[in-house]
Amino acid sequence: MADDRTMRRIRHLSDALEGSPRSDCSTPLQRQGCRADELHEAPNKVVTADEAVARIKDGSIVTVAGFVGSGPPDSLFKALRQRYDSTSTPRNLSIIFLASVGNSKGAGLDVLATEGLVEAVTYGWIGSCPKLGRMVLENKIRAHNLPLGVLSHMMRDIAAKRIGPITKTGLGTFVDPREKGGKRNSRTTEDVVSLMTLNGEEYLHYKPPRRIDVALLRGTTADLAGNVSFEREVLYLDQLHQAMAARNSGGLVIVQVERVVDRHSLPSRAVHLHASLVDLIVVAEAADHPQSYAPGAYDGALSGEVRAPLHAIARLPMNERKIIAHRAFLEIDTLHCLVNLGVGIPEGVAVLKASHGRDNPAGATATLTTEAGVFGGIPAGGLRFGSGYNCEALVPTASMIDFYSGGGVDVCVLGMAEVDGAGNVNVHNFGTRAPGCGGFIDISQSSKKCVFVGTFTSGGLKVSIQGGKLVILQEGRTRKFIKAVVEKTFAAALSQGRPVLYVTERAVFRPLVGEGRLELVEVAPGVDIARDVLAHMDFEPVVRHVKLMDPRIFQA
Repeated sequence: MADDRTMRRIRHLSDALEGSPRSDCSTPLQRQGCRADELHEAPNKVVTADEAVARIKDGSIVTVAGFVGSGPPDSLFKALRQRYDSTSTPRNLSIIFLASVGNSKGAGLDVLATEGLVEAVTYGWIGSCPKLGRMVLENKIRAHNLPLGVLSHMMRDIAAKRIGPITKTGLGTFVDPREKGGKRNSRTTEDVVSLMTLNGEEYLHYKPPRRIDVALLRGTTADLAGNVSFEREVLYLDQLHQAMAARNSGGLVIVQVERVVDRHSLPSRAVHLHASLVDLIVVAEAADHPQSYAPGAYDGALSGEVRAPLHAIARLPMNERKIIAHRAFLEIDTLHCLVNLGVGIPEGVAVLKASHGRDNPAGATATLTTEAGVFGGIPAGGLRFGSGYNCEALVPTASMIDFYSGGGVDVCVLGMAEVDGAGNVNVHNFGTRAPGCGGFIDISQSSKKCVFVGTFTSGGLKVSIQGGKLVILQEGRTRKFIKAVVEKTFAAALSQGRPVLYVTERAVFRPLVGEGRLELVEVAPGVDIARDVLAHMDFEPVVRHVKLMDPRIFQA
């Protein structure tokens, strides 16, 4: 966060700008006889991070910016934690976020992970903040995990004072009130999801919080009036709706930026948050305003400032992850498809589009997108997930979810942690991990084709390619094809006949419509079905006409 010396420089700049001569150019008010020096100017909104967070009250409902590892408002997070540690206030905050922003090592939202400061969380995904995630698993705070897209639309509904999303998204999954209703532990008792019937069809209603008290946001440049631009940010996310929701709730909007300029000197088309929506501006030190937590400095190819040559993208090493991603890439089999890629192995499909387009001319024409709001380019992975290199267009998350929900995605490639004999998938709660559903439910329930990808087993799996054949050197300790998933993130029974595939490094399955069973349809060259596939499943799939996977997949 900005130190006292930095704030003195900012205030000196502010005083100098406020006292600078004004232009003689005539304005409508001046033509009516009103002198420029009689016009009222709004007060300077620039404060320190400490001054800003001092206005947050006990029991506040707080919404925050950031996505996975990108765009953290770290000055605000650190100041808030320091204030709590020194004063024991504010207490019992409820925090709402689409996807946790962190680095899995204590940064970002995990700075706030302490009992007393946080009372409850409502989130789409929490995977980059394991401390906060453990507080959920250990029953120390209340927690609801809801679909990312539903939360995005919920924030828009709070701003508009609507009753909350009414949607089919989530039916049949763990957020359905007939299952868990999104509750993540026994401490969480409030029902926020209810079942409705409209025109003879089932829907879910998601109840929004009654208000937003505080929005902790982030942009690039602010003028002294409080207008904020995002020219060096990698995503818009839902910050406009977050600010509007807090504003219309009578709440507080604090925006962290990297620099300030004179009043009204930002081009109007560059302003994403208007001054009327912003209460306070905090100028961050560079160390507290990283583009993302990923290694390396600011990358203009992620913010759209420059375009990176595609040959600069590192090729995938030949291993089980590349095999899976390559097989999934071949499912983009129609020209000019619009594609969504999930986190983890699906990220490799983006790299293959750049490096192996010759293997799949249709795939080479695809437009790749992210639920966070990126159209085109090459989606980034790891802690940069959600952003994209050479992005062609950037839209707010809520707008992208509108498009997705209406069936705009032709092919989605998503991860799978567990799959059962009926084809149900679990990615949000498995083993000792519960990262949350993220956008998985929104995407998988609306895409025209779903490709779920993952290794056949996990925990120590080792493979090699020898002479174009797959060799299992060491089997994984954990089976992923089990009798019944712990909870459903994808409900196969509601797939409505859409094409669905389950792709691993050694086998490919498809669901048998109406039968509630999986069929083995492909195996890798060199794989013995009985020894390498059936022996490591907790259920028996249908085995009839099994083909070999495309041999190109097993070539460097």
